[in-house]
Amino acid sequence: MAYQRIRQPKLSDVIEQELERLIVEGTLAPGQQLPPERELAKQFEVSRPSIREAIQRLEAKRLLTRRQGGGTFVSEHIWQSFSDPLLNLLSSHSETQLDLLEARHALEGISAYFAALRGTDEDFARIQTSLARISEVQDLKDTEAEASTVMAFLIAITEATHNVVLLHIVRSLAPLLEQNILQNFKLLRRRPEAEEKVTKHRANIVDAIVSGQPEKAREMSHSHLAYIEETLLDLTREESRRERSLRRIQQGNEPQ
Repeated sequence: MAYQRIRQPKLSDVIEQELERLIVEGTLAPGQQLPPERELAKQFEVSRPSIREAIQRLEAKRLLTRRQGGGTFVSEHIWQSFSDPLLNLLSSHSETQLDLLEARHALEGISAYFAALRGTDEDFARIQTSLARISEVQDLKDTEAEASTVMAFLIAITEATHNVVLLHIVRSLAPLLEQNILQNFKLLRRRPEAEEKVTKHRANIVDAIVSGQPEKAREMSHSHLAYIEETLLDLTREESRRERSLRRIQQGNEPQ
């Protein structure tokens, strides 16, 4: 019987695969700088030429990029499946905002479910830190900063699902989702009680995730978004009635 010779993988191939794995799972995030070659060689216990070869191949795949002035970074465009023009187009049309809320039901509901099912203590700590950060920013009354921290909170929950495809989808949609969150906040400001209710909803979602209750976590996520949707629809109806009243007043003031 003839046996085939087992080929040992090249060190640079192993390093390349490991760096790819770290990028896919989100451990190496878009825009994050890699340690210097010398430090990477020490961590992998290999020679610097092997590190350099692996990095060059990842650059060719457009997963890594070198910046002027030194340093190798994870490409910032990895998660961008949607083009900027499309994102701008979708975010600028008011009718897409309710569509986005419906999409968020699916994404955030399943994220909360799997985060509760698979999350680690480290994941839960990141989620709780993100939640606390939202409260800190709320005190500053900076709506844009609040929207940004809420988006970071949603990504922390998605990371806890340990589903890299779901994480890719949410990160790809992050600019659009953050814009939706921002627009919702601006409208919800008209309801003084809304901020307190929304804050309580987020706390309920986190409690369900941390206590390992997937179904409840998904239910709390749906309740949270349903409240926002109902409130926004109510505000839209109020605005329509107000505009109608103004038109009637203006018409009544016109000279006969």
